[in-house]
Amino acid sequence: METPDTFFVNDAWAQEAGIELLEVSAGKAKVRLRIAGWHKNSHGTVHGGAIFTLADTAFALASNSHGFPAAAINAHIFYVKAATSGILYAVAEEFSLNPKIATYTVIVTDDEGEKIALFEGMVYRKTPGR
Repeated sequence: METPDTFFVNDAWAQEAGIELLEVSAGKAKVRLRIAGWHKNSHGTVHGGAIFTLADTAFALASNSHGFPAAAINAHIFYVKAATSGILYAVAEEFSLNPKIATYTVIVTDDEGEKIALFEGMVYRKTPGR
């Protein structure tokens, strides 16, 4: 299995989006995105797809942190506040872990700690012998 650093570096979409890995441990991950002009939609706010990508990257890192491949089978997001500039952070935490299924909650905040979005996701874990 890849290390978290290698897993992240091999995520071409996250790299192109400008996402930075801050930390990862068993069942947890934190990433950030420095907002650039190309992250914005026609309203001048950060595009929902950019916010989803940030949260999904934290989700992927946390869910793959146990040494077994994990693939998303469900994910949804609630956008609660618009962001226009600065830095966004996404912190993923494991909510439940079973041999084949695990669930995660990701909170996206701005650089002042204001909540921007809530993301929830579920993965299928490819554990051996199960």
